[in-house]
Amino acid sequence: MQSGLIEFPVNGRKGKAYLSVPSASKGAGLIVLQEWWGLVDHIKDVCERFSKEGFVAMAPDLYQGACAEGPDDAGRLMMSLKIEDTAKELASAAHFLAEHEAVTSKKVGALGFCMGGQLALLGASVSDQIGAVVDFYGIHPNVKLNFEKIKAPVLGIFAKRDEFVPLEKAKELEKALKAHNSQVDFHFFDADHAFFNDSRPEVYSADSAKQAWELSLKHLRSHL
Repeated sequence: MQSGLIEFPVNGRKGKAYLSVPSASKGAGLIVLQEWWGLVDHIKDVCERFSKEGFVAMAPDLYQGACAEGPDDAGRLMMSLKIEDTAKELASAAHFLAEHEAVTSKKVGALGFCMGGQLALLGASVSDQIGAVVDFYGIHPNVKLNFEKIKAPVLGIFAKRDEFVPLEKAKELEKALKAHNSQVDFHFFDADHAFFNDSRPEVYSADSAKQAWELSLKHLRSHL
């Protein structure tokens, strides 16, 4: 496995990302999208975990080097994203990864957590090179999705005790997606928001995270 920071072209500038390539040097492509904290060690670790499962995993640095020091800082950084520019960055990342010499899949996956979950759906709405989506408890108040454009199969992973994405909101999202997409599969866990993040013991749920991980692998392998 080889991992490290790379650059990729984004609408006339250079974007940065963390890329992890499996030991076999080939695999399906997967974009991993950060929580509101930024491109932190946890997200890099997730890339490496997917790489060990045979994926070429790439996490774009959407904050361009910044990482949050606390929730207030994270909220400020999240809300400072220019969604139109971020959509272009997601499309650029999908194109770059799909064309990467190590990627064997015709299309790439997009998987994200919290803010990144919503952005994974946004990416699928602006890039037909994204062929599968995994949305972990996605939320971003400024992202307005065009559901008619989301044709990739979607796996939704949500938490019943989520204070940021209430259960009724998650079910509204599920309904909106299913109105335009026949390949939508939502799962609701008896856990808190960010339950997959093992760097946050106050919310991490090992059992739920394990189940969600297995569902994610199955979904991505089925559609890429």
